[in-house]
Amino acid sequence: MEIEKLAKRLSNRTPVILGSERFSKFAILLPLVEINNEVHVLFEVRSLTMRRQPGEVCFPGGRIDPEDRDEEHTAIRETSEELGVNEDSITDVSPLDYMISFGQIIYPYAGIIHNPDQIKPNPDEVEEVFTVPLSFLKKVKPEMYHVNFKVEPEENFPFDLIAGGENYNWQARKVEEVFYYFKDKVIWGLTARILKHFLEIITEDFEESKSV
Repeated sequence: MEIEKLAKRLSNRTPVILGSERFSKFAILLPLVEINNEVHVLFEVRSLTMRRQPGEVCFPGGRIDPEDRDEEHTAIRETSEELGVNEDSITDVSPLDYMISFGQIIYPYAGIIHNPDQIKPNPDEVEEVFTVPLSFLKKVKPEMYHVNFKVEPEENFPFDLIAGGENYNWQARKVEEVFYYFKDKVIWGLTARILKHFLEIITEDFEESKSV
């Protein structure tokens, strides 16, 4: 029967995020390096000649290319290109939770870069790099703010087709923004959200290990 064919077709599907085929997809690496026997997190400052977000603090990463094996490979490849290191020097790459933001899917990873003294940033993309001791980041409390978004339907929106019309009760939207400060550097936006998520993961793991 037709209904059974329909049910079989649905049963064989693997669900994805609705509409994700139209999303831009990016992968990012949160780099860990060892300096004087202490773990640091490495950050980039975007080149001042970049068209988008010049001078902002970020992690290495970029758009997923069709030739990339997977999201992890994108994160490693982009890090290699931006920091001038061999892909083989990037190890122990592990996934963090992926994020959806304004039509984009971001796949963050954490990984170790060996021999950080050999890093040679690509000047076309990176103004400078700096590191922050992990011990500092684990102790500092970030500042939290919210950005509110106002719903503005386009001019020809068909209000007459929806219940409530022009008085429809649109749900307010807001985004939490995180700020970390280190010396003269400000870490915020997507980079700070990924950093906060990473710090929460390693703190939870440490607390769980103590309770065992």
